[in-house]
Amino acid sequence: MSNNRPNARRDAMKTEGTTATASSGAMGHRQVLESLSGLLLALLVAMISSTVVSTALPLIIGSLNGTQTQYTWVVTATLLAATATTPIWGKLADLFNKKTLVQVAIVIFVIGSMISGFSQNTGQLIAARAFQGIGVGGLQALVQVVIAAIIPPRERGRYNGYLGAVMAVATVGGPLLGGLIVDVPWLGWRWCFFVGVPIAVAAFIVLQRTLKLETVRRENVQVDYLGAGLIAAGVSVLLIWVSFVGNTFDWLSWQTAVMVAGGVVLLVLAVLVERKVREPVVPLHIVTQRTPALAIIASLAVGMAMFGGAVFLGQYFQIGRGYSPTEAGLLTIPLMAGVLVSSTVSGRLISRTGRIKPYIVAGTIILVAGFLGLGMVDHASPLWLVGIAMAVVGIGVGMTMQNLVLAVQNTVPLRDLGAASASVTFFRSLGGTIGVSVLGAVLANRVTADLSTALHVPEGQASTGSVSALNLKALPPEVQTIVHTVYGDATAHIFLISAAVGVVGVLAALLLKPLTLRTTLDVEPKTEAPASDAVAG
Repeated sequence: MSNNRPNARRDAMKTEGTTATASSGAMGHRQVLESLSGLLLALLVAMISSTVVSTALPLIIGSLNGTQTQYTWVVTATLLAATATTPIWGKLADLFNKKTLVQVAIVIFVIGSMISGFSQNTGQLIAARAFQGIGVGGLQALVQVVIAAIIPPRERGRYNGYLGAVMAVATVGGPLLGGLIVDVPWLGWRWCFFVGVPIAVAAFIVLQRTLKLETVRRENVQVDYLGAGLIAAGVSVLLIWVSFVGNTFDWLSWQTAVMVAGGVVLLVLAVLVERKVREPVVPLHIVTQRTPALAIIASLAVGMAMFGGAVFLGQYFQIGRGYSPTEAGLLTIPLMAGVLVSSTVSGRLISRTGRIKPYIVAGTIILVAGFLGLGMVDHASPLWLVGIAMAVVGIGVGMTMQNLVLAVQNTVPLRDLGAASASVTFFRSLGGTIGVSVLGAVLANRVTADLSTALHVPEGQASTGSVSALNLKALPPEVQTIVHTVYGDATAHIFLISAAVGVVGVLAALLLKPLTLRTTLDVEPKTEAPASDAVAG
């Protein structure tokens, strides 16, 4: 197909400056897989860094005598750092060599993992996880960018199955691995962070040997660090406010006024900076077009629902139901199986038909239905019912996550691919960060109130002594029973909130224009005035 347009191919090669782009039109399936091998390993290690901790986190925070708010921030810190740095990585991918950037992200990830493993308290762990998140943000953004640079959108659907397989292995194997690690006495929870290091090193070596990309050198390079810093600061202030409002201080208080006003001002300044700089970290000329804008809104909603809801499933099974970390990992398999099956099947159907909107719409609707099902569970719900609801959520996630990125990549020229892909990933991670923080705050407040009632003490004064409520083994049996009931019942409320947020994703998906995926790496050169929002100059 690329042989029909030699001029377009030469233009794409000049724009991207990569040998992969030059030859991708003629690359066979085996060659593509060889190029993807290192990228998939890098994606695997980034995802495992979150999933391997998911089932172990209740025990980790319990052993460090942490609180429910700190539990939330161990996850939020990584998501926030990944969110803030994702657009920077994406912009750097449009300016520098992509292979080198992926390897730099791997090195940062390894350092963050080692520091996390040696943490002595929750404060150190949260800080280390934030540093680790910088590398995670790079891996999440850059893997998508490189794949888009070597495979045309129409063919990319068939490879979404491999991405889905990696996601499934990470999301199924991660919790199981984390559970086994903390259940084996001679390992301990610190190996949940150390275990990703050899995988990351392997990814670095495989990338060095299999991925061949030429170095892109451009003059007068400008990276919008100010804009990225303002976005990160504004989001951080608002998330910190969400974590403490209603507990440390009231909704109507001077702290609320200062933090909300400060966060809004920082974000407004970020928009003003993005409008003026030559190389914006979030390109407004792209994200304000109809298709990217709606895909971003849907990604934000899906990210809030998926990350926010799924993060607390491990806690539900362990703290709410009393299962071990290994058992909790096994019990989440239906969720990951749904992701694997739906991403593989929908990817192949999209490649065959070239149509993507029906699958995104169906995926968002299924996601909402799944969270509504999880919203009905409590501490005594039958496990088969919980498993069905999780499988439905997984099917919805598999049909939406990668396809929303693909929809945006299909609308932009090759030169803007990095920034556009990173923008979608950025807002999806932002949604996840907001979701985890908000739902974690809701859960913490609900648990505090319910524990106060169950223990017959004034609200806000519930206490299990000097022992964290998450450290179940150190609590008396009668208190353990109360904690199981309170956490098992309270978790359903955050799943219902996830369902409500997911409705926004359904509406955004319905408003998307029908798309037919292009069969070339770059958009077709225009000889006439553009008639749609498909290309941004």
